[in-house]
Amino acid sequence: MNAVATIDWHDQIFETLQDHDVKQVYHVPDAGHGKLIEACQKSNSIRTVALTTEEEGIPLAAGAWLGGQRSVLLMQSSGVGNTINLMGMTKTLRFPFLTLITMRGDYGEFNSWQYPMGQGTPKVLEAMGVLLYSVDNAAEVKATVDAAARSAFNGGQAVAVLLRQKLIGIKNFGKK
Repeated sequence: MNAVATIDWHDQIFETLQDHDVKQVYHVPDAGHGKLIEACQKSNSIRTVALTTEEEGIPLAAGAWLGGQRSVLLMQSSGVGNTINLMGMTKTLRFPFLTLITMRGDYGEFNSWQYPMGQGTPKVLEAMGVLLYSVDNAAEVKATVDAAARSAFNGGQAVAVLLRQKLIGIKNFGKK
């Protein structure tokens, strides 16, 4: 078994955030990001901020950048719709922005309410000028998040990494 297969993808993301000197992580509660959020909360080098709604993370990211710090917004695809109005800030104010999005309404989804935003997320983000990177399996996580962080923090771009349902796992609420 190779090293990549034995490392949890959440751990790979956490390590990559540390490699890129990310100091602030914004999030709403999300089971898909749960292990990553927990790792960030335990870290002495990363400040986590729980949000009441996803769009709060965009002006916080702008403020972090102005204050000389790098940040990441963690959210689920169902929350992307909440951010669209403020997503324009990333282009207007020209600051780097990185978001990691756990996808729903994707591979094997059981909840019909998740399909509209899950299917619309890539289109909406592209329409707002956000670069998209997508990950389906754990072997691609570290390289993809690293490339996204480079594009955001070194290239000054707004970048979203879509963590697909094949990666995060199919939810089976109510099934035993």
